[in-house]
Amino acid sequence: MKDFIDIADYSNEVIQSLVESAFNLKQTAHRGNELEGKSIGLIFEKPSLRTRVSFEMAIHHLKGHAITLQQDEIQLGKRESIEDVAQVLSRYVDMVMIRTFEHENIKRFAQSASIPIINGLTNTSHPCQALADALTIYEHFKRLEGIRVTYLGDDNNVSRSLAEICLATGMHCTISSPKKHNDDMMGVNYVLDPKQAIENADVIYTDTWISMGAKRNNTLLKELEPYQLNESLIKIAPETAIVLHCLPAHRGDEITDTILTGPQSKVFDQAENRYHAQKALLVYLSQLNSN
Repeated sequence: MKDFIDIADYSNEVIQSLVESAFNLKQTAHRGNELEGKSIGLIFEKPSLRTRVSFEMAIHHLKGHAITLQQDEIQLGKRESIEDVAQVLSRYVDMVMIRTFEHENIKRFAQSASIPIINGLTNTSHPCQALADALTIYEHFKRLEGIRVTYLGDDNNVSRSLAEICLATGMHCTISSPKKHNDDMMGVNYVLDPKQAIENADVIYTDTWISMGAKRNNTLLKELEPYQLNESLIKIAPETAIVLHCLPAHRGDEITDTILTGPQSKVFDQAENRYHAQKALLVYLSQLNSN
């Protein structure tokens, strides 16, 4: 497979090896030449902090060249068809990362491109974030097998990729949400009561209640209030549990200040690990597609 679109596209062995590779690259502060002479296109239809900087720095530290393109420069599917842009960029660069809205658009792009395509985020999944999540958990617990991960809040693209990487690495995934959106997720434990969901959790994960580009839904926000990760709720979880959030955080909505920055939080380690996970992914795809 030339692309990295969804965690579930790859075998468990490949996903596990990517996490281990990211851990090793971080431990050795690896800066290599795996991308020397190669150019990577980065397309952003959504605003970005972690995705853009982590990819640009990973490419730089592998001696590659990043070309960043914003939505108003390409107007994917508007100024030109997705298929035409994919074929043109395949003639110019060696790999493309896309951060977009519709999942179908990145699949169409990958089908028309002859180079590797990376999903930097869609409304359906966020696989690069999931790699960083697994790296953060592995780094803390020194294992993934058997770790109990509970996700609180809106069942969305982040929870989907988190569930997929849990299944690929032997972690147990519980999602606690007032609404189940990812109905096709097999092997996931859905628990309506957030207190019950976290009482045995090793990892407690939450995300913003309003996804980027989504309209404010006051009814949904009211339904999500019991799922706020706060001082009262976290007392139910084991003291050894760690807290994750993929950021950006809406402090005071899905998580409180004291939990986000408290002793159980690994949120900023998790943010850093986007860089290390993406470095491992770039090395893997470069080597895979050069064979």
